[in-house]
Amino acid sequence: MDTVKRMMARLAAGQLVVIDGATGSECERRGVPQLEGAWSGGAALSHPDIVRQIHRDYLEAGAELIIANTFGTHRHVLETAGVAEDFEAYNRRAVELTVEARAEAGVEDAVVAGGISNWTWKGETPPLDVLRRNAADQAAVLATGGAELLILEMMIDIDRMRATLDGAITAGLPVWVGFSCGSWAGTPSEDDGVIRLVDGEPLADGIDALDGYDVGAVFVMHTPVELIDACLTPALERWAGPLGVYAHSSDGVYGDWFGQGISPAAHQAAAKGWIERGVRIIGSCCGTGPEHIRALTELR
Repeated sequence: MDTVKRMMARLAAGQLVVIDGATGSECERRGVPQLEGAWSGGAALSHPDIVRQIHRDYLEAGAELIIANTFGTHRHVLETAGVAEDFEAYNRRAVELTVEARAEAGVEDAVVAGGISNWTWKGETPPLDVLRRNAADQAAVLATGGAELLILEMMIDIDRMRATLDGAITAGLPVWVGFSCGSWAGTPSEDDGVIRLVDGEPLADGIDALDGYDVGAVFVMHTPVELIDACLTPALERWAGPLGVYAHSSDGVYGDWFGQGISPAAHQAAAKGWIERGVRIIGSCCGTGPEHIRALTELR
């Protein structure tokens, strides 16, 4: 039984799985220069030793799954950053670094995942057919580089989620889907009380759109800690499979991740409540680090 099947068997048995924390903001915190238009996406080639060490730090803190630093390396983002010719190199090396970190940490049962997003820092969203093709191309590189699982990160609207998912599944790897809720400046709902994705559609509709797809788990992901409880209500109502939380904590979406983030103890306390409600996959996102994961492992 491979690593993903073992993890899914544990989830089916009701066990808690702890995954990693932020990689992009952790690269920034450790001094990796940002690739203009692609955030920390360039780190795999510019600072591979730091990226590898981040993954290793999470594994040594107790993470059982690490996500490659590929949130910002989808083709249309690298095009706007002016480095599209290195699309394959960025993605392949990012996954290789997770595999290397796993070997160095001696945690052979840990799952290596590739992250695929459709987020863009410059607001240039490609047509759906291009997005689908780009996701397929990225998924193929991640699979050949060593990824055992694909996680769609920060899905903020339904049509682009479907296009990204349609592309990702062509690689033949298991796929998990992470939805992002709220505006990051306020509450996750409109005046009607409906919990919504970042671009305004109901989270419940996003989960319903997964009908007919073979998706292994759903996350409330890249969503502020303080909004998670409200988001879990429709998620638990609409999704019967494993549910995860991968929350971020900061005063801003870009930069300045480090002064106002949640403490590991406070994150642990919040996560305990999420787990009591039925969450079985727990990690942390932007503005958090290995110390947050170490605290979460105490909840297993």
